[in-house]
Amino acid sequence: MNNSNNCTAKKMTRDQKWTIASTAAGFSLENMDIMFLSFALTPIIASLHISQGAAGLIGTMTNLGMLLGGAIFGLLGDKIGRIKTFSYTIFIFAFATGAMYFAHSLPIVYLLRFLAGIGAGGEYGVGMALIAENFAAKQVGRMTSIAAIGGQIGAIFAALAASVIIPRFGWNALFLLGIIPVILTYFVRRHLTESEEFLKAKADAQKNHRKISFTRLFATPQLTFQTLGLMVMTIVQIAGYFGLMNWLPSIVQKQQGLSVSKSSIWMIATIIGMSFGMVVFGYIMDKFSAKIAFSIFLIGSACVLFVILAAHTALTMILAGMLIGFFSNGMFGGYGAVISQLYPAEIRSTANNIIMNVGRAIGGFSSFIIGILMQSFNLKVTMMFLSGLYLVSFIVMQLLPGFRQLKNVPTAEVEPE
Repeated sequence: MNNSNNCTAKKMTRDQKWTIASTAAGFSLENMDIMFLSFALTPIIASLHISQGAAGLIGTMTNLGMLLGGAIFGLLGDKIGRIKTFSYTIFIFAFATGAMYFAHSLPIVYLLRFLAGIGAGGEYGVGMALIAENFAAKQVGRMTSIAAIGGQIGAIFAALAASVIIPRFGWNALFLLGIIPVILTYFVRRHLTESEEFLKAKADAQKNHRKISFTRLFATPQLTFQTLGLMVMTIVQIAGYFGLMNWLPSIVQKQQGLSVSKSSIWMIATIIGMSFGMVVFGYIMDKFSAKIAFSIFLIGSACVLFVILAAHTALTMILAGMLIGFFSNGMFGGYGAVISQLYPAEIRSTANNIIMNVGRAIGGFSSFIIGILMQSFNLKVTMMFLSGLYLVSFIVMQLLPGFRQLKNVPTAEVEPE
């Protein structure tokens, strides 16, 4: 049983406050790093003289690194503890990001983004596990969404930093800010402690000789179907998010004739829309059910993408960006909440990292695919492609029995049989 289920008071405990603060800060800094690439993509293409397809692969390399990092650090998070693992991941992606200052060739850029992905990929599952183990099940949807909003704060910081630094100092200088996350590790190690639920689950697994491994996610046909289905959903989520966020600033700059500075303002509006979407999604999930929340946002995402085609003024572009952001990324925190409730504590970090980072690795290819679509077709075809993906995710979600059980289910006490 989640040890925080006994904490029914409205006021958060010290451990809960530090859990939210540290995970939100970690996601903020990770998203800041991702958005650096979004705003630097056009200058990178120009300075390195590469094609749009090759540029799209930069984001894909980051996501492939996330898959490897997620696998390694997911297991470590379940074996040696959430706190140590969390701090290790921060160190890796911070230094790899800062080293981009010295990257002046495409192979070096690919290598450093892959290393940054290894660190960033391990952070997600550990952070989601920490939240699930420190809050009651009926709060997890809102709390994971609040942590995800931290990621949007990082994106806003990246937009502001890009508008100031890139025109004056070049894209390489922007990545020096990636060293900032190192400071977070001090506070994580000083103030966070392992949850009682995790310590009990770890002790019980050792006592009964249960291995912490990837195979636990595929132990039965039902569990295999659940795991693969969730992977499909995260693939779509990441394809939409990374595809839009990596290319929309470039699309706005080229098709709307805006500078990096002005497109940054447009991106901030989109990010604000995402944050409102996360708040609404978390409320609907905890108040009603995960199935209802995901249904609303997946259908909404499939529909609202096309509003950008009708936006021809600065105001309509801002409103379109906010609406697209509201639906397309409003559900991001919900995946961590769902996975944390469907898998037991002893493999929670592994489940979150493997499922989400498979989504990142495969979904990350959307950056490459959209680059090709933009070269060969037009924006309408690109939006149709993304809209179809959201509809696929909606169908898969309807087929997963676990979603029907989540309304009043406490954080995963038993492993599906």
